[in-house]
Parts: sequence; structure tokens; C-alpha cells
Amino acid sequence: MDAGLAEVRALEAEIAALRRACEEPPAPAEDAAGGQKSFQEVYQSDSGGWESSEDLRSHLGHLESELLFLSALTGINIRNYSKKTEDLTSTEMTEKSIKKVLQRHRLSGNCHTITFQLEFQILEIQNKESLSSVITDLNIIMEPTEYSELSEFVSRAEEKRDLFMFFRSLHFFVEWCEYRKRTFQHFKEKYPEAVHLTEGASSSCMGVRSTSQPGFELVIVWRIQIGEEGKVLPKLDLLTQVPLGALELDKNRVTETAPLSFRTLLGVLGIEATLESLIKLLSTEAND
Repeated sequence: MDAGLAEVRALEAEIAALRRACEEPPAPAEDAAGGQKSFQEVYQSDSGGWESSEDLRSHLGHLESELLFLSALTGINIRNYSKKTEDLTSTEMTEKSIKKVLQRHRLSGNCHTITFQLEFQILEIQNKESLSSVITDLNIIMEPTEYSELSEFVSRAEEKRDLFMFFRSLHFFVEWCEYRKRTFQHFKEKYPEAVHLTEGASSSCMGVRSTSQPGFELVIVWRIQIGEEGKVLPKLDLLTQVPLGALELDKNRVTETAPLSFRTLLGVLGIEATLESLIKLLSTEAND
């Protein structure tokens, strides 16, 4: 995932440069030679230079195809990207063959329906033996979403200045949200009389009513948690709504132990099979 995101940003920068090269014809005489040399020095193309504008456009098309593939693979689409570099090398550092550079990056994009803007700084220090880089500042702006879990996660990513954790966790978080949405919608369409979604298609709760015993209802609460280290995990709980009279007759405490039995069933059958079994338990007309 980390390598894919880095490649996306590199492709974005190269595509922007190639577009400018396509749109701006080289200046005449010595300016043209200087411009071509500068372009080759910056991008160091393996082709050894572009023989024609058609070759350059062909390469641009290839890069755009690669970018689309990476965006489809990661679910992350970078729309705008800019970078500014400031040389912080002092005279004393130069004498010791030390180079210090501060990069300021800004980008905006989306992961499926969630949009974001990032501003971050990378400090690079290079000497004769090594090159080190560290993110010194990270600011994340998220558009308002229905997912309350993201607010705390964003603050944690900013505090840790962990850019890759942000992208990686956001990708898996959205994947789980989409899976939850598809799963709930599937059961709503399959069992329309028994299943209801309290908050619509993107609901985090699914209610299952008994079609033969009014008042009996199970509520599946499906949260998606992001841990301290950015690990994304689903958490499903079962709530029961049972008429008082029936609760008094429950000598075996089936209702009381139902949440624990539900979690055990999840570990054995998985999410979809467990939900299916609960719906069939309360529905007298299960559609195959």
C-alpha cells in the first residue's frame, strides 16, 4: 500500500510535467536545446529523450493508465498536488558536505465518497554517508462525513505525523464501510418484511423483526473501529428487544446470553452466515 501511494504521487508529478511539455512547444534555436536538456535532467527518462510529440503523448497516455490502475487498486484518487522546496543548508553545513532541504507538500483527493486535503512538510538531511527524511508537520482536513469514527483517527494521525498510516487506514476503513452497506442492503432486499435499516442505506444498525411474534426484535450494531496503530477492525454486537411477558418466561436466560452467543457464532460462521441465521430464526418466510 505504501509503495503504491508513493508511486501515485510520482506519476501525478510526471504526468503534469508531460502535459506541460505537450502543450508548450520548445523555444527556437538554443532555447529549445536548453529546454530539452533541462527536461531530461529532471525526469531522466529511460527512453533517452523524445523523438516526437507523438512519442511524448504516447508515454503520457501510458502513465495515465498506470495512475488509473493504482487509483482503482488503492481506492484513493489524488486530484491536485503541489510541492515547494526550500534549501536550509547553511555555509557551515556546506563545508561539512551536509545538505538540508525542507519540502512543503499540498494535495487533495478522495477515497470513494470521502474527500480530504493534506498539508505536510518533509525535512531531508543528507551527508556523505546517508540521507534521512522525517515528516515535521501534518495537517489533515476532512470534509464532513457520516462516519464519526474518522474524527478521532484523523487527530491521532496528525499527532503521530504518520502519513502512510492515514492512507492505509482510510483505505481499509472505507472498504469495510462499503462491505457493511452492501451486506445490510442485501438482507433488506432479501427479507423486506423482517429487516429494516434505521439510518438508511449507510446505517450502522440493522433491525430484524419477528414476522410471527410482534414485539420480538434483534438489533445488530456494526461499528468499524480504528485502533491506536491504525488497524481497522469490524465490531458487531447484538441487542435484543423482547416483550416483558416473554422475558419473564425465559427461564433458560436465552435472551440474556444472546449477545455472547452471537459473538461466538460470528467466530464460527462469519458475518454474513451469522446474520442470515438470525434473520431466518425470526422470519417465517425466508426467501431462498
